[in-house]
Amino acid sequence: MGVPLPRAGLPAGVWLTANGRRGRAWLRSFSMTTNTLPRRTLLGVALLPAALAVRSVRAQAAASVQLFKVVSPRDEVIVGADAAQLGPGSNPGVERLAAQLAAKGQLTLWQYASHKDASGALVQAPLRQIVVFRNELLRIEPYATPLVIQPPK
Repeated sequence: MGVPLPRAGLPAGVWLTANGRRGRAWLRSFSMTTNTLPRRTLLGVALLPAALAVRSVRAQAAASVQLFKVVSPRDEVIVGADAAQLGPGSNPGVERLAAQLAAKGQLTLWQYASHKDASGALVQAPLRQIVVFRNELLRIEPYATPLVIQPPK
């Protein structure tokens, strides 16, 4: 029952368990109940990315700015619109933004880009204000980012 059985021809440090499997002699002294610190540390390191992802999602939920990608035949730009610019309604934000653009003909929005904040973390921050004109070839898509979105100041 776990006691090493002497066998001829086995290398030093190798023993046979009761079920006949070969194992290293140092494994016999390893106790799973007394050495839990490495397992706890490994579990903590494994769960760290999930905790950071939840933190960034909570930060985005608190932000009132939604990001969109405006695609034209010439280029594409990431813009942000707050709830006031999107207008009232329960439709998705991209539909409300498209309705506002169709109704007004042009919208002044903030262009967003990734920057480092004062602490050195990457964030989506407003770069400059731009005007988006209504155009038949214009396409607006929702834009998802794992970064924290800073509202314009």
